[in-house]
Amino acid sequence: MKTLLIKNGYVVNPADNFEGIADILIEDGVISKVGEKLKDKADRTVDASGLTVFPGLVDLHVHLRDPGQEYKEDIATGSEAAAHGGITTLLAMPNTHPPMDSVSRISYVTNKARTDAHIKIYQASAITKNMSGEELVDIGALVQSGVRAFSEDGKSVMSAGLLRAAMQKTAKLGVPIMAHCEDITMVRGGVMNDDENAKKMGLPGITPAAEEVIAARDCVLAHETGAQLHLCHCSTKGTIEILQAARNLGTHVTGEVCPHHFLLSSSDIPCDDADYKVNPPLRTIEDVEAMKNAIKDGIIDCISTDHAPHSMDEKERGFLSAPFGISGLETSAALVYTELVKTGFLTLSGMVEKMALNPAKVLHIDAGTLNPGAAADIAIFDFNEEYQINPAKFLSKGKNTPFAGREVYGTVKYTVKNGNIVWGKRN
Repeated sequence: MKTLLIKNGYVVNPADNFEGIADILIEDGVISKVGEKLKDKADRTVDASGLTVFPGLVDLHVHLRDPGQEYKEDIATGSEAAAHGGITTLLAMPNTHPPMDSVSRISYVTNKARTDAHIKIYQASAITKNMSGEELVDIGALVQSGVRAFSEDGKSVMSAGLLRAAMQKTAKLGVPIMAHCEDITMVRGGVMNDDENAKKMGLPGITPAAEEVIAARDCVLAHETGAQLHLCHCSTKGTIEILQAARNLGTHVTGEVCPHHFLLSSSDIPCDDADYKVNPPLRTIEDVEAMKNAIKDGIIDCISTDHAPHSMDEKERGFLSAPFGISGLETSAALVYTELVKTGFLTLSGMVEKMALNPAKVLHIDAGTLNPGAAADIAIFDFNEEYQINPAKFLSKGKNTPFAGREVYGTVKYTVKNGNIVWGKRN
């Protein structure tokens, strides 16, 4: 039996309401003991004195670009970047080339992850065949094959009737629909938020209503069908109000926000710098404050990255022509700690809830906890270490980030998956 002992770390485990100095004994990939000054011998001991020990982070929203666009990212590079960021489990979005819409295509990722992945990867399925919005995938067969979530990420299922039928099926099977909320008929070529900043730059805008209309529709459908709904990358104050109203009615709905949406507004966009081009777009300062308050108040359940890597050539085409997306796997934890925890806006326990425990609950998986009996997926951080974000040091192929040069605290010293160190000093 292989054993690992993590000693003297500041352990944060909201699943058990525990926060304090403790040791963790791992046996055969499973956490067996958590306590003070454990005397057990182990094959390897990691001294975590002065470091913070979390459950491995769970990212619900990642674009691995594999298959079809491996020049942007692949399973090996994306999973290594995730481990570098303290993430031990991620959900890959289905808008690949071809889309993930069948058991055989899902098997491609599952099989490749077994050999290439540094962490645990779950693959979301599309909701409709070929993501065309016309015919549902075989939801039952996909769930039976191991799919944990369905999403049309990158766009919405525009047919309310078709989405309702999908929700009726997923409600019976106990898996979530993850909604990218965007009414495509209202986008009309927009590339940033429709506000004064867009007008100053002479760029076409995307109205907040494009997100809010679909968020409201999907909440109504989830309420009627009893489906589990997760609102991806919420970005507007109106969406937060819709999410809260749906919850008040008893709708089974959760929501996520990305660091760029609670740290940056359209006012921060330098002229024609497409590293700031994301979908949904950076909104107003009022929206940024609404996102932060929703995190603090518990309206937002999860913090995800929407990691969307692109080549430098693509991002250098300018705001009108460049693709949407930010590379976020390696910056999310440091940004959340620096901007929310260190400022007193969120507790360490709250950070773990939003980035590990709650995302695991959304997917109904064994993750996000350091309780004995749980899989030994662990991240060990040094939150005293300050540095500048440098995209050149990213392990991801995607270097596209608006946070280059930003001062942050928090480096990952070790990432552990199933009791094995996958990032940090191996020996």
